[in-house]
Amino acid sequence: MLGLGAISKKVFGTANDRMVKAARPIVAKINALEPEFQALSDDGLIAKTEELKVRVAGGETLDAILPEAFANCREGARRALGLRAFDVQLIGGMFLHQGNIAEMKTGEGKTLVATFPAYLNALTGKGVHVVTVNDYLARRDSEWMGKVFAKLGMRCGVVYSQQPDFEKKEAYAADVTYATNNELGFDYLRDNMRMRLDDMNQRGHFFAIVDEVDSILIDEARTPLIISGPAEDKSDLYVKVDKLIPLLTEEHFTIDEKIRNATLTEDGNEFIEEKLREADLLSDDQSLYDPESTSLVHHVNQGLRAHKLFHKDQNYIVRDGQVVLIDEFTGRMMAGRRLSEGLHQAIEAKEGAAIQPENVTYASVTFQNYFRMYKKLAGMTGTASTEAAEFREIYNLGVVEIPTNLPIARLDEHDQVYRTSREKLDGVLTEIRDAHEKGQPILVGTTSIEKSEELSALLKQAEITHNVLNARQHEQEAQIVADAGRFGAVTIATNMAGRGTDIQLGGNVEMQVMQALDADPAADPADLRARIEADVAEEKKKVIAVGGLFVLATERHESRRIDNQLRGRSGRQGDPGRSVFFLSLEDDLMRIFGSERLEKVLSTLGMKEGEAIVHPWVNKSLEKAQAKVEARNFDIRKELLKYDNVMNEQRRVVFEQRRDIMEADDLSEIIEDMRHQVVDDLIDTHMPPNSYAEQWDMEGLKAAVRDKLGLDLPVQDWGEEDGVDQDVVRERLCEQSDALMAQKQEQFGSDTLRNLEKQILLETIDRKWREHLLTLDHLRSAVRFRGYAQKDPLNEYKAEGFLLFEAMLNSLREDVSAYLSRIRPLSEEEQKSMLQQMALQQHNAQIAAENAGDAPAPLLEGFDEADPETWGNPGRNDLCPCGSGKKFKHCHGRLA
Repeated sequence: MLGLGAISKKVFGTANDRMVKAARPIVAKINALEPEFQALSDDGLIAKTEELKVRVAGGETLDAILPEAFANCREGARRALGLRAFDVQLIGGMFLHQGNIAEMKTGEGKTLVATFPAYLNALTGKGVHVVTVNDYLARRDSEWMGKVFAKLGMRCGVVYSQQPDFEKKEAYAADVTYATNNELGFDYLRDNMRMRLDDMNQRGHFFAIVDEVDSILIDEARTPLIISGPAEDKSDLYVKVDKLIPLLTEEHFTIDEKIRNATLTEDGNEFIEEKLREADLLSDDQSLYDPESTSLVHHVNQGLRAHKLFHKDQNYIVRDGQVVLIDEFTGRMMAGRRLSEGLHQAIEAKEGAAIQPENVTYASVTFQNYFRMYKKLAGMTGTASTEAAEFREIYNLGVVEIPTNLPIARLDEHDQVYRTSREKLDGVLTEIRDAHEKGQPILVGTTSIEKSEELSALLKQAEITHNVLNARQHEQEAQIVADAGRFGAVTIATNMAGRGTDIQLGGNVEMQVMQALDADPAADPADLRARIEADVAEEKKKVIAVGGLFVLATERHESRRIDNQLRGRSGRQGDPGRSVFFLSLEDDLMRIFGSERLEKVLSTLGMKEGEAIVHPWVNKSLEKAQAKVEARNFDIRKELLKYDNVMNEQRRVVFEQRRDIMEADDLSEIIEDMRHQVVDDLIDTHMPPNSYAEQWDMEGLKAAVRDKLGLDLPVQDWGEEDGVDQDVVRERLCEQSDALMAQKQEQFGSDTLRNLEKQILLETIDRKWREHLLTLDHLRSAVRFRGYAQKDPLNEYKAEGFLLFEAMLNSLREDVSAYLSRIRPLSEEEQKSMLQQMALQQHNAQIAAENAGDAPAPLLEGFDEADPETWGNPGRNDLCPCGSGKKFKHCHGRLA
């Protein structure tokens, strides 16, 4: 019997249906314009773009010109790629333009859909960013869709990692820029560490279309992007602590897999204390509870987490001697990404890899706060509706389900639940063998590299030919996925499952054409394509005859969305297909989050060895368990965002100030205001308001004036004069400090001093911001314990964070004023010494270049490798200037 909600939906339709229906009349307008745009020449399409740009500049809204812009773009795509956008693709484009997430099933052509809103919004001249999950997709999509934009007279650029700056600047200056989320975030941080406006690459945040939006804005939202530099090297301590962790037994620690935490028990604390003393890491009179043991406790805790919570080939792999993290949601390698607070170093020690030094944060931002900077944000994915509440609350993004062009013909079967992993794998093997014998292509989904390789070993024993796609084979990702729909293909994949590359039944024509041209460059591309298209069409018929692509998942993920993504690989564009999940009671999700109700359901239904339970109750129980985990993860992300919002507000202020400073030609007024504020603070500290003369600390004021303003003045004598009060002293100090800076202006020249002021101010802001980030990190760790005192940790963090920010600005004023009061032009002797130092550095660079086989650079004048007097002050670890090839400390700098 239908519920009231279901009945009303049948009568009135859902809110989603009504939104899609409202878009149909605009689609009709675009279709009516099609003959007019087909009649235009290639130059006519470009002329239309220019006309639309003029109309937008003249005040016409983007919504008003949308039908013409979409019609022009559809015609450009038809000519450039031979693809005519379906009506549902136009609808998807409209909702993206409005700032929504368009949920479109796999194979519905999301890459083409993005060109419509990108083209429309690029008419403003403000630049549009199309965001993808990896460099391969960014390059592929920019080359592929770049042909469409070229037909329309627009420039398309691509941003990728390790890209030269001049190329990156050009890419950001293009009308439409394709880039990964990581590179956009890092470029934002890098831009806000520059010293000159001309060196900045990004030109604002107007409109972004995020492909695989759930992966970027949900899955990766917990991990901040951090630019950092090396701190003190403690690699020896990590190695020593790592040797002690395997000595712990089960009664020494507890593990909470739900919140991914490991802690020592009372027995564990006593045991590890004893072992630390034996290793000379803890003195006999010192306990782990002492304040001075904080760092050691931190290392032990991280070592424990590294051993008990982070597993090789599941959470990370070791590649070329380096520990590389694996994204738990996509299964892809996260090259360059490191765990913070020493955890990565603890894993490196555990694996015997080279331990990279810990880092100090220079700048950081979360994806949540980076993408909320865009004036308008939109996204595309095949799976977003399960996280609709989070998208609405965090990003103010609505989710609209776009109907498929053809009805979905995939058969989604109920889950099959076994008692043990061994029984499950036997069932999986039988299912694969049955499907493979009839030639049905199979995509087998696994949750980790380890499990994908375990299953691969079983298939090898069964002599079933197959491909494995996990982070170890990420370079061949597109190729493996392109072949996954061929007759008889068996592909084992982690969650990455080739998002961004369609699994096409019979094979991928484009990939096969590229391979054939690589093998025979002299072949005629047109003939080659015609032959391959015919072969693929024939093979597709065979695959459809045996039921299309079969997706067999070997485990449920924490998130329903990830399961739906895997399911969605089958049944594209109305193709037939089937999907099924094989589970066991030993799976992580069932073991950690499976409810007691599920166990009751299974015991009620009865389970025999080797037999699977298949029942809709099981599916419902599992979905409830997954919904609980999703809600918990949402709460974690929300909590992180609340804390990051405090830092984000401060980050915005600091970055805006930096930009204002870079844009200004003359900062002398700002510098003067800062100096006068320092004077005010000194007066308030040493000559408090409403105090008597005998209460003034004139001796302290004299010392502070010398330290902060570089002035040696008879301040004590002033305090003994009749009629002298705070205002008089303030006026005298301001006059004297202004006179000192006027004198420096004469010494340096006005232009030189202005440049110095800008450089010193920017460098001081950067240094203070780095120190402030570290302080905030420590504060965040400390406020957690305020809850025990019935205080809200977040409110405590906000209040103290604000006070720390104020203190940072005060010390910034003091440092800048003190530094500028002490600068002076270099003497001839100092200039000579500096030239010698530069010559030495160039000499070392020359030796390094010769060792690397590069052409040597000419040396500066004044350097003689036979005369130590001309060497300046070599660093102890620099190459010795004598040319021996040894370090200075082992050669001429050796201590007697």
